[in-house]
Amino acid sequence: MSKGWVNNLLASGAFIIGVSMLSLNVNAGDTLYGDFPVTLKDYKGSKSSSVSYTGQIARHVLHDSLKKLAGKGNGSANPELKAKMMSYYGEKTPNREIIAPKTKGSFIVKQTNVDQISKKKNLSGKTYKGTISGMPNNMTGPELITFWIDKASSAKKGVDNRNGYNYPQLISKFIMGAVFYNQAVDNYLDEKLSANKKPNNKPYKKGAAYTGKEHSWDEAFGYFGMPAHGLSLSPGQLYSIAKQKPEGFEAADHNGDGKVDLYKEMMFAPAYYAAGYDKSKKTSYAKNIGHAFLNGRRVITNADGAVLTDAQRNKLRDYAAIIESNWQKTLAESVFKYAGSVYKDLKKINETMATEKGSDKYEKKYIKHWGELKGFSLSLQTGRVQLGETAVKLNRLIGFGPVLPNSSQVVDIDSKGNYVKGESSGIEEYMVHMLKVQKLMVDKFDVKARKNDQLAGMAEMLKKLGDGASAEND
Repeated sequence: MSKGWVNNLLASGAFIIGVSMLSLNVNAGDTLYGDFPVTLKDYKGSKSSSVSYTGQIARHVLHDSLKKLAGKGNGSANPELKAKMMSYYGEKTPNREIIAPKTKGSFIVKQTNVDQISKKKNLSGKTYKGTISGMPNNMTGPELITFWIDKASSAKKGVDNRNGYNYPQLISKFIMGAVFYNQAVDNYLDEKLSANKKPNNKPYKKGAAYTGKEHSWDEAFGYFGMPAHGLSLSPGQLYSIAKQKPEGFEAADHNGDGKVDLYKEMMFAPAYYAAGYDKSKKTSYAKNIGHAFLNGRRVITNADGAVLTDAQRNKLRDYAAIIESNWQKTLAESVFKYAGSVYKDLKKINETMATEKGSDKYEKKYIKHWGELKGFSLSLQTGRVQLGETAVKLNRLIGFGPVLPNSSQVVDIDSKGNYVKGESSGIEEYMVHMLKVQKLMVDKFDVKARKNDQLAGMAEMLKKLGDGASAEND
């Protein structure tokens, strides 16, 4: 790598000034996030690369495995299942089997045990510690996930049809924000970019081959979950890796050893959703984030083990702002998408209720989609910047639970952890809420992919319900 890369980039006028640009100039064929040399002046070890983010990938694997376990309940109290789920979430248990992602047909996965990636990792220690205003009882992030784990362990296949909760989806989608997004944008790309924390002329920890700033940046990259060679792949190829399709294996196996290395070659949740929206060709979230990570890492490497200047750290903050903006938009796109899914499910339920035929199928989809909507809406609120009024509107429109066909809805949780239900204003008004959620994502986050866009029907729905429609939650 040329050490004059940053200077050349600045001279070309290609350096990022703001977060509105949708593409970054990166040398074609030089898109691998890796092979950055050791720059520490007093390093005595044998490693030649300063890149390391194994702990973050281990947490992606813990998340994927926990989601699988959350769907294993048999409908009655199951303390063994709960304990196993907690071993993947709240503990640092050794020798945990990788439940997902694992080998699937011709898609051969290299690792079978979490310790093969990184030892002594958990998710709870990295979960957003603030209170979650979108759910009752002011639970913190770890408390809410633990509460859901308890509920999932006794729910048949992790789904509570009576109250409308799909726990695998709720747990998974919330962790995507409360761990991965929060840790990246509100820790490694925020506090750890300051002059006094994790300086670039000292190792991140004793004996490490990487500096404080190198490792902080790498760890944020790891939380995004993109393969090291991801910038050389199309959104469709990235998406196929996450889905473990045969063509995805060909795209993933960068070193040609016949196996997918979960550490460097696999695609995980945040990057998967970003690439999914990029397939629309209306966005380039994954590429924008990947390019900003790569370019920022070059800035740090070019400092050659010296303390970063204010100018260099300002460049990193520009790149961090691009990462944060595009990641936030990815979460907002997900809220938009699943609000549309919920709307379509409710429309089908409303149409079939009169005949009582087929409604069960749509109710199952509805509960799943609502879990995805709720999880992502809570994730969106775990970033560096508080969303204020936008969060209040979002939480009121979605509520603590979905409006069920009998118009009941969870409105609270009592002191014993039991759900308290009340009477809602009905399915059609809740459909309007979903349209208002979509409009909120457009107005506040300027989402572009807009999958499952149902806004064309908003005027008709409001006219049908009259002037008072959903005034309470407006």
